[in-house]
Amino acid sequence: MKKLLLLGVIGLLAYTQKEKNVYPQLDDFMDEWHKAATDANFEKYFGAMHADFNFLGTAPGEKWDKAAFAAFSKPYFDKGKAWDFTASNRQWYGDTTSGIVWFDEDLDTWMEDCRGSGVMQKIEGEWKLSYYNLTVLIENEKIKEFIALRKAE
Repeated sequence: MKKLLLLGVIGLLAYTQKEKNVYPQLDDFMDEWHKAATDANFEKYFGAMHADFNFLGTAPGEKWDKAAFAAFSKPYFDKGKAWDFTASNRQWYGDTTSGIVWFDEDLDTWMEDCRGSGVMQKIEGEWKLSYYNLTVLIENEKIKEFIALRKAE
């Protein structure tokens, strides 16, 4: 009985340690997700998403479920050029053993500096992106000019 208990404890410690080292794998996952857009790899990009994925874009009307986002994005991917975002300073939060983690990341894009945040879920042993929110960064002292620009026609 003691041997069985010891093996169980060792197995639990090994599993917990393995899960704590998953953040570098999730960094790779997200880097590959961004690269799939750069490479216009539609299947890889949308295959990384959970079935219930949601995307919030930078424009006021950009609130997409996976199917709507795929339909919107497909023409860009079909032309061989979607978008090219390079992430830096990614921070992970949550406990990977729970199967849900979230992150934020700074992005270099054609829109200059942006920020992305997202949620990942582990479903049947595989991590999937469930939610992503892309925002354009603007300095507080420029917000009044920005508001005026948005109201201009």
